[in-house]
Amino acid sequence: MRHRLIVPSAAAACLLLAIPASAADATPGAPGVGDSYYPASGNGGYDVSHYDLRLKYQPKTDKLEGTATLIATPTQTLSRFNLDFALDVSEVLVNGKKAAFAKSGSHEVEVTPAAPLEKDKQISVVVRYSGVPSQVKVDGSTAWLRTPDGAAIAGEPEGSVWWFPSNDHPTDKATYDISVSVPDDVQAISNGVLASKSSKLGWTRYNWRATKPQATYLTTLAVGKFDITTDTTTNGLPVVNAYSKDLGDNAASAKASVERTTEVLDWESKVFGPYPFNAAGGYVPNVQTGYALETQTRPFYSPKQFANGANTSVVVHELAHQWFGDSVSVKNWRDIWVNEGFATYSQWLWSEKEGEGTAQELADYIYTSIPADNAFWKVKPGDPGAENQFHTAVYNRGAVALQALRNTVGDKAFFAILKDWPTANKFGNASVQDFVKFAEKASGKPLQKLFDTWLFTTSKPSQASAAKAGIGKAAATGKAGKGVSADRSGKVAEPKSWKKIQSAQSAHKH
Repeated sequence: MRHRLIVPSAAAACLLLAIPASAADATPGAPGVGDSYYPASGNGGYDVSHYDLRLKYQPKTDKLEGTATLIATPTQTLSRFNLDFALDVSEVLVNGKKAAFAKSGSHEVEVTPAAPLEKDKQISVVVRYSGVPSQVKVDGSTAWLRTPDGAAIAGEPEGSVWWFPSNDHPTDKATYDISVSVPDDVQAISNGVLASKSSKLGWTRYNWRATKPQATYLTTLAVGKFDITTDTTTNGLPVVNAYSKDLGDNAASAKASVERTTEVLDWESKVFGPYPFNAAGGYVPNVQTGYALETQTRPFYSPKQFANGANTSVVVHELAHQWFGDSVSVKNWRDIWVNEGFATYSQWLWSEKEGEGTAQELADYIYTSIPADNAFWKVKPGDPGAENQFHTAVYNRGAVALQALRNTVGDKAFFAILKDWPTANKFGNASVQDFVKFAEKASGKPLQKLFDTWLFTTSKPSQASAAKAGIGKAAATGKAGKGVSADRSGKVAEPKSWKKIQSAQSAHKH
């Protein structure tokens, strides 16, 4: 077969040369990062390094107005990219020029810049928007929580879509400047350090700064009337706690718990290594929901966490997340165990310190008290599925796995791992398998089979497997330690700390 050679005319050749190479190579960014549980979460094609949020919020109407500036870097040559956002957008600028935009689905905004965006060349994106967040539903719900005097936002696995446009996945962390203008009679609480505050014409603007990498779902905002306390840790870390003025009978127990933040952080810093951030604290808004959440540097606590009295255990849990979940975040939402298993185990260590049941006794109690046919054993903590992401098995069976690891490698190696893991992965992301490999290298022992047994099986581990990992030995020997005992059937009695530990496991997912 003969082939015909076509030579372009001079005019056509000039036209081809005039088209920028970036335009020819430009492709749209993916509408999601490909998370195995939430494929639409996050976006492909770019990484955000900083969010500047300038907001105005009126509690009486729940009206939020905002201008968000994102500093980002394309990871490919982009013809278009997505933002995760559910409120009404009025304008988008990319590198100072107006960009076309369109809503796609319940919380995707497709942005088409005036010209293609070059790979690795930093860009700025300005989004002007407004809305009533409590009236906006994503998948039938909202994480925006109204209170009698304002609102709060704290949701997992997503929360940002109700108040600022973002690349909403833990693998894209950024720093934040959050400036919020509210009426003078209320206050605005957010992450990090309060850099400044100023008042004018009946409105007060609060400027919060979070200067360490932070995932979008860990970014929080609360507006209302608060009692605010301040403190410093032993190392001089500023601690800011805030309590709604209308917590009623829960106010005293909330303060008796959250005011121990400094003490807990000082203790956890000894166990897990230096605290990774430059601010700390917590806040308790008057919301009806029952969960707590590890919002970075300033955890969110529901008043219901303190409805039965002081609950330091939930404070221990959320503050432990500052290392496990906030500084070291999941690569994929199926890796939720690297957050919740460790935060739960921190409660066990606190219980051990307080003489209310050792970590061994708590592990034995779980193993001996939950029958083999219970659905608890059907959930794999290492990959629980989106529907079971916050199942009690992820927390409790997940913590049993860590006690099994402790028994297998010994206390010296185990506590070295608890310190070295968050240090080695500081401000990064990690998977369950990353931890398995890390623990194997640190201990010099093969551990995959151990983790397969406790994290990846859909049945209760056999007595032989449990005995090998040192689990259930209190029942086996009849010699349970302080705080628990074993009856003739081999079932271990409930440790004193058990109910408080359980209260921290209310589902985060809205």
